[in-house]
Amino acid sequence: QVHVVESGGGSVQAGGSLRLSCAASGSIPSIALMGWYRQVPGNQRELVATATSRGSLNYADSVKGRFTISRDNAKNTVYLQMNSLKPEDTAIYYCNVRLTWGGDDYWGKGTLVTVSS
Repeated sequence: QVHVVESGGGSVQAGGSLRLSCAASGSIPSIALMGWYRQVPGNQRELVATATSRGSLNYADSVKGRFTISRDNAKNTVYLQMNSLKPEDTAIYYCNVRLTWGGDDYWGKGTLVTVSS
């Protein structure tokens, strides 16, 4: 079983920064993909950024140039540095972990990010 825990959410004014962290624990030989998604109540969950074990990064167009995803493979941890935050970034942010390509997804419980104007 894999346990995923996010931290680092909070409230910030527009233009500010936050850093989210996500740690995966359990029976983990390696992690193919780690990423961040976000969801506003009533809307679908959307991709924010992902990072593969080989270092390939992918970002949603809405966060390119403002958010940076990074991984520490030795610690099974992924980070999301969020700069120049906008009110529309307000959402619950979820960490996703996939051990193997085509394997099961594991999700954290989410951390709330609120950006005020």
